[in-house]
Amino acid sequence: MTAPASRKIRPKTKRATTRSRRGENADIIPHPAVPVAAFSDVKVIEQMLRTESTRAQVHETFLRVSNGINQSLSQALALQMSLLESDGSYNTLPPSSKNNEIEEDDSSKTVFLNRDSCMEFATGSIKKVLGDLYDGIDNYPTRVRLPDEPLMLVDRILEVEGEPCSLTSGRVVTEHDIHADAWYLDGGRIPTCIAVESGQADLFLSAYLGIDNITQGLAVYRLLDAEITFHGPLPAAGKTILYNIRIDNFFKQGDTYLFRFNFDGSIDGNPLLTMRNGCAGFFSQAELDVGKGIILTDMERVSQTAKITDDWIELVPMVRESYNDDQINALRDGNLAYCFGSLFNGLPFHSPVQLPAGRMTLVHRILDINPGAGRFGLGMITGEADIRPDDWFLTCHFVDDQVMPGTLMYECCLHTLRIYLMRMGWVEECDRVVYEPIPKVTSKLKCRGQVIADTSKVQYEITLKELGYKEDGTPYVIADALMYADGRPIVQMTNMSTQLTGLTRDRLQQIWHGKSTQGQNSKTNQILFDYDSILSFAVGKPSEAFGDRYLPFDLERVIARLPGPPYQFLDRIVSIENCEQWKLHPGAVIEAEYDVPTDAWYFIEDRQSSMPFSILLEVALQPCGWLAAYLGSALTSDTDLSFRNLGGSAVQRLTVTPDSGTLTTRVTITGVSISGGMIIQNYEYEVSSKQGTVYKGDTYFGFFSKQALANQVGIRDAVMYEPANEETARSSQFRYPNVAPYPADQMRMIDKITLYDPEGGPSRHGFIRGTAEVKPDAWFFKAHFYQDPVWPGSLGLESLIQLLKVIAVDKWATEVTNGTVEFESMALNQPHSWLYRGQIIPENSEVSIDAIIKDIDNEQKLLKADGFLCVDGRTIYQMTDFTLRIRVK
Repeated sequence: MTAPASRKIRPKTKRATTRSRRGENADIIPHPAVPVAAFSDVKVIEQMLRTESTRAQVHETFLRVSNGINQSLSQALALQMSLLESDGSYNTLPPSSKNNEIEEDDSSKTVFLNRDSCMEFATGSIKKVLGDLYDGIDNYPTRVRLPDEPLMLVDRILEVEGEPCSLTSGRVVTEHDIHADAWYLDGGRIPTCIAVESGQADLFLSAYLGIDNITQGLAVYRLLDAEITFHGPLPAAGKTILYNIRIDNFFKQGDTYLFRFNFDGSIDGNPLLTMRNGCAGFFSQAELDVGKGIILTDMERVSQTAKITDDWIELVPMVRESYNDDQINALRDGNLAYCFGSLFNGLPFHSPVQLPAGRMTLVHRILDINPGAGRFGLGMITGEADIRPDDWFLTCHFVDDQVMPGTLMYECCLHTLRIYLMRMGWVEECDRVVYEPIPKVTSKLKCRGQVIADTSKVQYEITLKELGYKEDGTPYVIADALMYADGRPIVQMTNMSTQLTGLTRDRLQQIWHGKSTQGQNSKTNQILFDYDSILSFAVGKPSEAFGDRYLPFDLERVIARLPGPPYQFLDRIVSIENCEQWKLHPGAVIEAEYDVPTDAWYFIEDRQSSMPFSILLEVALQPCGWLAAYLGSALTSDTDLSFRNLGGSAVQRLTVTPDSGTLTTRVTITGVSISGGMIIQNYEYEVSSKQGTVYKGDTYFGFFSKQALANQVGIRDAVMYEPANEETARSSQFRYPNVAPYPADQMRMIDKITLYDPEGGPSRHGFIRGTAEVKPDAWFFKAHFYQDPVWPGSLGLESLIQLLKVIAVDKWATEVTNGTVEFESMALNQPHSWLYRGQIIPENSEVSIDAIIKDIDNEQKLLKADGFLCVDGRTIYQMTDFTLRIRVK
């Protein structure tokens, strides 16, 4: 019996229903078991494999399980005989099969397997996808799979070539769609590792060609070698990458089965990347356990000469440093100064480059950054990350064989290298630069170990070897990398390259030459509007602040004001950019300053050594009100208008203390909308000190007539928590404490606790309700605002934090009695948001505040809560993810 020729399997052209990429499940399309060539002499096959083995060049030899080949051939013979006995023919697809089209508008393109079938292959049954020839494989303890979500990157398989279960050569063509909401996007582009990992269907092809019948689930896939070359820029969202993947041959090294493969990736017919000299193998647990890892040759240890371009310039002095987890996290928010120090204060950025976050949080700390070190004498950096058994990249890769992907290890090293480049001063606005590989530079990946659930820590050691600027001025770097798992070297990367597309040498000089003195002594800045001018607008004549156009508001009309003392936290305006006075449009930027007094009343009244959250919020928001006035917002209406904050979201990065000095707030107006007599304005802001970014977020304000404010109905869809009878019965009531660490009279926003149940609320973490009497003569009505008294929204938010203080002191009472209590509120690095849909004015009677505890972290002594504020029974404030951390000295 002779073997049939190898065939190219293509889908039929029958049109099927278009399905979304991840919409409702499509029917799994089983590919039939196409008969494999029947070999009459197993010894011939083994001799062929031994012959091929002698030509194989691999770095290590592992033992291999190989007792499955007879069973595989027997299955193939039985299937072919049954087909020949029926009608002497066979189909490449069963008559009932349907083919699914690509999920785009190209109705002429059909697929061999759609995404749902690829997902079934990844996490379900190979038999359901490829047919009866693969019967029994699903019963093995493991099999070759594609990764599970979110790392399953094969959106469709277009075609397959090769004889099923033949263990010979084959080809598969796949596609990956880059969606606008893809979790991995970095600067709007697909990252290097994802672009390479998307060519992952060599896994599918090796299974299609029958490797599981050889290993029988007793050996698992591991990548050994790959050489990767990019030929064009990293593609952005909206593009589809096509991968042409080939397995050249399987071979044996000793008893271990391996295969050689390569692929080409392209976009719209243009080359994107190539992978050459790929080699992967299948290893038992015993073989993996005895692996020796990467063994460097003498040549790889010897010192060599680095390459630096002639136009090299040092932008920032480099010193040996290390960065902890908080500092690296700050880089994910663009807070360069918090990580790198005061040298990075005052850079002319609105939103500087950031380190990837979310699932791409791959570096937790930097153990050592050492300029001038390494065998090239150009510098080294060593990063570290903690590994947890439930890390997403383990649990999805693969469902029955959890191991960190080699491509992701490559990305870990790229992120570590990026930190070094940022520290060198290679920084820019985040939307102006792309980190991507240098075209035509081939990088080599060598894997000789694994990261699994038992791994505790990984380290990335990056050695710079080439540095400088391309002919067009683009900064670039080439480096070598070595990755360790619990101290053992397991992965080596050679000629790892990065260029900063969109950035140039001239631009870098401009950035660092023009660096401002933000966060330093304000006397070095030009004062455009001084304290007296700001005070005039707050409580005096607006025309003395902004000129004759505001004369009508000196006597005749009422204008929206800034807060006055003691609630004024704006001392001067030192910078105005992209802004023409009296023209109300987005893009205007100002910088304002506030000098923190060492003996400020709010430190004393709050009985804490850190600035209360409400005061910091005012430092951030009051410059927004000043900018609105400078642009002439009130002049757009013949009706007198009030200025009200409507909501916002932010993160606090640093604590403000009496020695923080000057706080600089940079404000950008990002949107303006005028409709129905109302004006809505959106802002972004960043508060900085000499230590770095303190508070950063966005907010929006509205200008409203008195009638519009009077008609506010509050938060319409507020879902208030109402305690059950048993919660009310076991709850406590008491006056709000007036002793440290609780605030004194001027800062205290709660009169009494009317309901406290430490086990209440929907999550049973705690519920507390407090109330406060509205006193028309309260100090803040006089300060906020002149001619328009209203309870400051920031103090309403402060009332929620004051409720959390009660719970924290009660929760960790033992620690409180043993030391001096300090509160971190808001807790650092915790996103939070607020919403205002009403106001508290002197005519109101009572304010009620609820705090619903949603999470407690006993290790950090941190509370997280949602809250609502009501006035006279109407819900007007909503607070989300407010946090408080207790610190005991």
